[in-house]
Order: sequence, then C-alpha cells, then structure tokens
Amino acid sequence: MKSRSQKLAVVLAALVFGTALLALAADKPQAFTGKVSDAMCGAHHMMSGPEADCTRACVGKGSKYSLVVGDKVYTLDTDNKAALGSLDKLAGANAKVTGTLSGDTITVASVAVSK
Repeated sequence: MKSRSQKLAVVLAALVFGTALLALAADKPQAFTGKVSDAMCGAHHMMSGPEADCTRACVGKGSKYSLVVGDKVYTLDTDNKAALGSLDKLAGANAKVTGTLSGDTITVASVAVSK
C-alpha cells in the first residue's frame, strides 16, 4: 500500500501534466463551425427582421462579432480587415473560424464559408 505522501505526489504530478497539456493545446489554432452573430445578441437576436441585419447593426454600434456553436457563444477577436469583411458577409450564416481559444474568446486567424 502506498503512503499518503506517495499518493499526493502522484496526484500533483498528474495535475501538473494535465495543466501543461491544456496550455499547449490552448496555443494551437483550432477550427470552429457555427453561425456568425454578434456578442451583444449571441444566439437570440433582439431586432426583428433578418439575423444578418441585427448582427451588422449591433457590430456597427460597437459590439464584436461572435460565433454560435451549439449552445455556446464565442466572442470573435480580430483587427484583420479581411477577416472582418468575411464576418460581415457571413453575418447570420454558418462559417468556419480558425483561431486560438482563450476562455470564451477566439482570436481569429481566418474565416471561411462553412460547407
């Protein structure tokens, strides 16, 4: 039977290893597929009419774009004009966003039409 200190050492080593794996995974770009929205409305738009119009109106008033993936809403962070142009074109539609995830924010590397 292992001593208490040996069990504690194994648990701590597993935690450190798991944390290191998560840190490495967080730095790698990932692909996310979902509907382009805005961070203020998320999955449920407040304006009547097409979702794309609401998204563009909210972004025009300072909200960031977001990506709705199932029940999860990710805020999209980018200053890249090409990516912002693609998000504007794809407002209310499905898109594939590639980027790095940190919490609920995706730092966007690229945006493409979802197939």
